[in-house]
Amino acid sequence: MSRFQEVEVKLYITDLAMVAARLVAAGAERSVPRVFERNIRYEDAEQSLTDKGIVLRLRQDMHTKFTYKEPAPSIDDELATRFEAEVEVSDFEAMDVILKKLGYQPYVIYEKYRTTYTLDRAEIVLDEMPYGNFVEIEGQPETIKALIERLNLGEFPRYKTNYMVLFDRVRTHLKLDVHDLTFENFADVAVPAEAFVAKND
Repeated sequence: MSRFQEVEVKLYITDLAMVAARLVAAGAERSVPRVFERNIRYEDAEQSLTDKGIVLRLRQDMHTKFTYKEPAPSIDDELATRFEAEVEVSDFEAMDVILKKLGYQPYVIYEKYRTTYTLDRAEIVLDEMPYGNFVEIEGQPETIKALIERLNLGEFPRYKTNYMVLFDRVRTHLKLDVHDLTFENFADVAVPAEAFVAKND
C-alpha cells in the first residue's frame, strides 16, 4: 500500500470505554492520550473542493498538521480509500495566513476529542464528536477486517464516508441551522443513530 494511501472505516459506537477495554485486553498500545482537536477545512473561491471530494485541512491538537486528501480508486467495497498527504507545520496562524494568501478561505470548523491506539500495525482512534462517538480503524484492508472481528465490533454500523458528510446528514435529518461542527453548537442536541444514514442507503 502506498505511503499516501489512506484505508479506513468508521464505526458508530456510543460506548468508547468498552472499546478501550477491549483494546487493552487485546494488547493495544495507547500511543496518544485523549486530546482535543480543532480542525479547519478550507475552500477555494468557487467552493469547488468539497464537490470534488478534496479536503484541505489545518488541524491543531498537541501539534499542527496540514493535510490534503482526494478520492482514490477503491480497493475494498467495505472500506474507504483516499489519497492523503500530511505534513507537520510549526505555526498554525502562519499556515492559516499562507492558505488565505493562496486564495483559500476557512469553510467549516469541526472539533473532536481523540484517543489513539495502535494494534497489529493498525491505528485505532476513539473519537468523541459533537454529534456522537465513533471508532476509526486505519491500516491494511485485511488487518482492519481482522481487528473488527478480534475486538467483536462487527455488530456496529459502519461508514466509509468522512465526518463532514455525516455532519450534512445530521443537519438535514434534524433540520439544524448550524454551520460548524462544534461542541457548543450541539450542546443541547440529541442525535439519533438514524441521522447518520443517507436516505438512499
